[in-house]
Amino acid sequence: MRHLHLWMRHETRDTERRAPLVPSDAARLVADGVRVTVEESPQRVFDVEAYRTGGCDVAPAGSWPDAPADALVLGIKELPAQPDPLRHTHVFFGHAYKGQDGAEDLLRRFADGGGELLDLEYLTVDGRRVIAFGFWAGYVGAALGVLAARGRLSAPLQPLERAELDALLVAAGARDLRGLVVGALGRSGRGAHEALTVAGVQATAWDVAETADLDRGSLRAHDLLVNCVLSREPRPPFVGPDDAADPGRRLRVVADVTCLVTSVHNLIPVNTAVTSWAEPVRRVAEDPPLDVVAIDNLPSLLPREASTAFSADLVPLVPQLAGRRGPWHAARQAYDDAQARRG
Repeated sequence: MRHLHLWMRHETRDTERRAPLVPSDAARLVADGVRVTVEESPQRVFDVEAYRTGGCDVAPAGSWPDAPADALVLGIKELPAQPDPLRHTHVFFGHAYKGQDGAEDLLRRFADGGGELLDLEYLTVDGRRVIAFGFWAGYVGAALGVLAARGRLSAPLQPLERAELDALLVAAGARDLRGLVVGALGRSGRGAHEALTVAGVQATAWDVAETADLDRGSLRAHDLLVNCVLSREPRPPFVGPDDAADPGRRLRVVADVTCLVTSVHNLIPVNTAVTSWAEPVRRVAEDPPLDVVAIDNLPSLLPREASTAFSADLVPLVPQLAGRRGPWHAARQAYDDAQARRG
């Protein structure tokens, strides 16, 4: 790994507090011969000095366009609009392979600059993801759904420690709520179910078998739906306009953890836009009311726990990165396939 150079960039989104690599793991990589450069960031949950102490180089925020050509730029969320051509290898959640807004332009930027996207969502072995923020996305999404259902979701949202969020869930008094987690056996689903358990919610768990032949009446008979299904192909939606218009539904809140709101694979088509930390809840029906929480960086609300878990999964994969071996080969293949579809 002595010729590998990871460059962790500052996240331009002002609500992004996470780090894909935490200081202790960065120090381990440096000790193993990896060069690690960390950009300064005023919002990252970990202070840059902790990285410096571990042997990392420190660079100004946003300086990655001037990084050496062989540096692999590591991030989490979207890239800034400039520079337009992208010449480096970038490792982050690109959200560019399912027809999302901006996908075509992002792929063009890589093609124009001769760069490469290794999308963290497509680090897979036998088709299964090996690294994700999913557990904490599900946990936070379900927690926000409970608080919204109880009228206790205060905006703007602020990042918390888990103990603080759990205290809010217990105080919400949600034992009479009926909650449904769809996609319950995946990472996000397990996190969502754990949050509902902490809140004392009566929780139902559905996975592939239950959604293959969807019982819409039963779905609408819950107060809260937590959607944790990541669909890669078109399928019947969970909550569409007909469901929202049902005057007899009990369903009042949908926490859309997957948040594919601009994709053709959106399973909550009654909602077509993300919500935000400033405005976390959107009302999509009035009579009876139906609210949606659809925040696309949920784990950043528990940034320390989410970053620590993600980094622990990422570090063992780094030795395979230089040769694009193992799951990195799958990520590269997904990128090549996406560019080929562009023609």
